[in-house]
This record gives sequence, structure tokens and C-alpha cells, in this order.
Amino acid sequence: MPDSPVVQTAGHDPQRRARRRNAMAAVVGSVLEWYDFFLFSTSAALVFNKIYFSGESEFVATLASFATFAVGFAARPVGGLILAHFGDRWGRKPVLMVTLLLMGFGTLAIGVLPTYEPDAHSTPRNSSAPS
Repeated sequence: MPDSPVVQTAGHDPQRRARRRNAMAAVVGSVLEWYDFFLFSTSAALVFNKIYFSGESEFVATLASFATFAVGFAARPVGGLILAHFGDRWGRKPVLMVTLLLMGFGTLAIGVLPTYEPDAHSTPRNSSAPS
């Protein structure tokens, strides 16, 4: 009997499974990244202009708020180039962890950033006012 070619099914091909897994990881990462940009742009339009730039006119406050969004959007490819270099040198997984930590610290910094309004606890009290 002549040798018949071995047919591998799609579920048992390890290379195809690895490619599919990598493609799904890339899709999930891109979706999360663009969702982050969507949330930040919505916050820039509706919240940040009133909280962080309330001393300006509404137009200037919105413009300044979107300028912070533009800086982050422009820094994305620069950070990608820099971290791609380190990803090639050290491996992608450690650089991915560093990237996630940087994003987390950036989000934390925005969360604890004081608003434009002065803090009631840090403003000096009028000594002649009743306690």
C-alpha cells in the first residue's frame, strides 16, 4: 500500500494554534488600548475641562483638556518604538509587564491629581471666624 499523506486537522496543528492565540492576544490588546483612548477622550470632553481647567473660559478649558489627550496620543508611537527596542532585547513578556505598570501608574496619577479648586483642608482658616 502506498504511503498516504498525513492530514492534520486544524485543532491539532500547534503552529496554527499559536498563530490564532497570538492574533487573539493582539486583538484583545488593541481593543483595550482603544477603549482606554475612548474613555480618556470622553473624559477630556466632559469632565477634565471642568475639573482641571475651570479657571479658564469653557472653550479654552476644553481645548487644554483635548491638548492633554493629544499629547498622550502622540506619545503612543514614540513609546512603542522605545519599548519595541527593549522588547527585542529582553523579551516581550517583561516589556509588556513594564508597559502595564506604566499605564497603571499613569492612571493612578490622574486619579490622585488635585483639581483646580483649592482643598478645604489645606486652605488657611480665618482666625476671626468662629470655630
